[in-house]
Amino acid sequence: MLMKPVIIFLLLLSANNSLHAQQLPDSVNVLKLKAPDTFKATFHTTQGDFIIEVYRVWSPLAADRLYQLLKTGYYNNNIAFRATPKYVQFGITDYPSLNFFWDRHTIADEPVLQSNLDSTISFATGGANNRSAQIFVNMQNNKRLDTLGFNGVKGFPPVGKVISGMDALRKFNTQYGDDIAYKHQDSVYKKGNTYLIKNFPGLDIIIAALITE
Repeated sequence: MLMKPVIIFLLLLSANNSLHAQQLPDSVNVLKLKAPDTFKATFHTTQGDFIIEVYRVWSPLAADRLYQLLKTGYYNNNIAFRATPKYVQFGITDYPSLNFFWDRHTIADEPVLQSNLDSTISFATGGANNRSAQIFVNMQNNKRLDTLGFNGVKGFPPVGKVISGMDALRKFNTQYGDDIAYKHQDSVYKKGNTYLIKNFPGLDIIIAALITE
């Protein structure tokens, strides 16, 4: 599978989504942003578009964080480094300083109020109170994640779901499976997209992601 060109759809970004991924956000202001009760966002990818709907009641802190990330253009030019029949995961940018910024501002754990069913979205975590910017889409029913114990935290609370475009996600390149997520994340954090393009050609890309309503 040949590497698809990275196209930044800057013209698609609204005034409220105008910050580019290379800019560090103003932490005083961006971390105070609160999500509405529900909102939608469109993700333009190398396989087509998908649309998500986020429900703050499912996981309030996660909804606020996802809203903050989308408002600041965090997922623009973001490579899906993990794609398997179970998950599609992304959330490491091409800018180490930005990755480390969000990792310094993690959010607290929350109870699992909804099940990790096919098309639902949850934040990845490295342990207790560790959610920051990486999200994954459940590509099948993964109910075991509702109660899975992992490094001091129990369960992965969904924050929303894909309401259109799962067919695009199902076309994502799965040839590398879990390998990058388990063995190469530190290198991706430090070297960004260049590392992925050089060592794992053909991965799919979130070209741009913006809040639409």
